[in-house]
Amino acid sequence: MTKKILVLGGAHIDRRGRISGETAPGASNPGTWFEEPGGGGFNAARNLARLGFQVTMISPRGGDPMGETVGEAADFAGIDDRPFVFLDRKTPSYTAIIEKDGNLVIALADMDLYRFFVPRRLSIRWVREAFAAHDFILFDANLPEETIAAIVAKAHSLSKPVAAIAISPAKVVRLKPCIGDIDYLFLNEAEAAALAGERPEDAAGWPPLLNEIGIRNAVVTRGRRELVALCEGRAVTLQPPIADTVADVTGAGDSLAAGTLAALMLGLPLEEAVRHGTAAAILTVQSRHAVNENLTPDLLNEVLALVPKVRILH
Repeated sequence: MTKKILVLGGAHIDRRGRISGETAPGASNPGTWFEEPGGGGFNAARNLARLGFQVTMISPRGGDPMGETVGEAADFAGIDDRPFVFLDRKTPSYTAIIEKDGNLVIALADMDLYRFFVPRRLSIRWVREAFAAHDFILFDANLPEETIAAIVAKAHSLSKPVAAIAISPAKVVRLKPCIGDIDYLFLNEAEAAALAGERPEDAAGWPPLLNEIGIRNAVVTRGRRELVALCEGRAVTLQPPIADTVADVTGAGDSLAAGTLAALMLGLPLEEAVRHGTAAAILTVQSRHAVNENLTPDLLNEVLALVPKVRILH
């Protein structure tokens, strides 16, 4: 039977300006402009749908053309789209400036609408029914702190595993009050440092730091350096292969979360599932889109052959 996953969080418009030459801070830089639907939760949801899962997405949205664009993208991906639409407000957006090598220079997040996703919306009948009908709950830290806590509590009351995508160093701190109750956490090194209060240079320094603040299962990405995965007291590292071409790093972390969760829902342990997530991330950075439009389970398995085995830390 096909697994069902409920995703709550960011579904908005991503705007990315790509600099054509060497970056010149404080000056006009020649480049190109690209716009598409995005958001941490939405990117992960579309990846999961492409990997064959039944996905329902719940997110605030404005009553504007941008909101319609997001809805059309959800329909195209085969997602059961269930937005809270605020007709008098604009859909959130994320605007990034990217260097020619694909790395982020700076970004601006216009996300005020997400604060209207308050905990009481979880008590709406169709939302309660959605929680009950799905096998797995995924959310991102675009949502307010009190809503995040309510999502985690509701998932646990129904004995549903729950995972979180950190989004940014500024937003990941919203997870702190319920960090010990999140079953799987996906974050990068900067976000992990925002939670832990320090940033070790060596991969081996992360497991004790994260365990100390109550994190049980997590994947910490470290750019091109080896990522760290924690699994119920065990810790492993994995060196991501260098992609032949890097078109855009946007969405790589979201696809890693989706690929890992897909493998977990199929019964693989985290230390093996993170290899699937890494394969999904490789495919994403090779595409100019935040979700690789060619992603399929078969393609993921092909790329999986390029991903090394994990190395056990302890």
